[in-house]
Amino acid sequence: MNNPIIKLRGLSKHYKNKIAVDNLSLEINKGEIFGLLGPNGAGKTTTILMLLGLSEPTSGQAHVCGHDATRNPIAVKKKVGYLPDNLGFYGNMTALENLSFVGRLNGFSEREAEAKAIELLEIVGLKNNANQKTTTFSRGMKQRLGLADVLIKEPEVIILDEPTLGIDPSGVKDFLALIKKLNEEQQLTVLLSSHHLHHVQQICDRVGIFVAGKLLASGDIPSLSKQLFNKNGYVTLLRLQNSAEATTQLKYDIESLPGVQEVIMTGNELEVISVQEQTAEMVKHVVGKGYGLVGVEQKTYGLDEIYLEYFKNEKNQDVSNEKSKRVSKKTFFKRK
Repeated sequence: MNNPIIKLRGLSKHYKNKIAVDNLSLEINKGEIFGLLGPNGAGKTTTILMLLGLSEPTSGQAHVCGHDATRNPIAVKKKVGYLPDNLGFYGNMTALENLSFVGRLNGFSEREAEAKAIELLEIVGLKNNANQKTTTFSRGMKQRLGLADVLIKEPEVIILDEPTLGIDPSGVKDFLALIKKLNEEQQLTVLLSSHHLHHVQQICDRVGIFVAGKLLASGDIPSLSKQLFNKNGYVTLLRLQNSAEATTQLKYDIESLPGVQEVIMTGNELEVISVQEQTAEMVKHVVGKGYGLVGVEQKTYGLDEIYLEYFKNEKNQDVSNEKSKRVSKKTFFKRK
């Protein structure tokens, strides 16, 4: 059952000559990891700033943890932890000193703040660097310290803006694993903004594809894949060890099966498009006919293909709209 902790309704942000966020409506459920995916300049950070009450929307509403982010931003900030893409720490202070200071700013006594800081440094894997000055920290270490900084006030929601930017592949893997672990153990709701498709795909329960201020689609990867690529049927791949002649005969056999719409043969591989998922029936038919089946799979699509397809569709729509405008102008001037 859905349990939205973030609700956006018709959220828009306009500047003089630009629409940064365009009528965004979205719900993010409590305890899920949601990936806001889009290129640089898509409006992701602007959306986050409106969620935090740091920027006022031109229109629409953002509710976080039951609070209106525009009317009651302080209440939102008490419930939400935010990790921006650019981090700043006091370089002449150690990790423990930086974190303890933040703890005191959040109302902990000096003793409580230090104890909490030590606990969080261990959680984020910086226990052995507690007394090291942050000016010596790598980008990945700063991100971990930033995550501890976010967690010290025990938020219900954490918002991460491009958290893997500038981190080496090994560090990215560890950081994402840490986010997933915190989500599972503490039931934290995570909103992760990124333009790195692979990173988003690794840990997010659902994604929203955000381009030019518009949310083009949202959902889990299987549902988005089905929505885009399986509109006209399910795709099953059959790999055979038989000769091309035998494979051609099998192609004709499978085309005669009920529900099969099309069979495409490439070498010894058949791509079968059907109106419903019937992989088991196809395998039974192939084996029953004595063909040598060496592989079978339901064709799926990753986030790369999904994103590129939506991006292509959006560009085509923009071109179509531009042509319509030109035609309308020509018609107008002819009438004059």
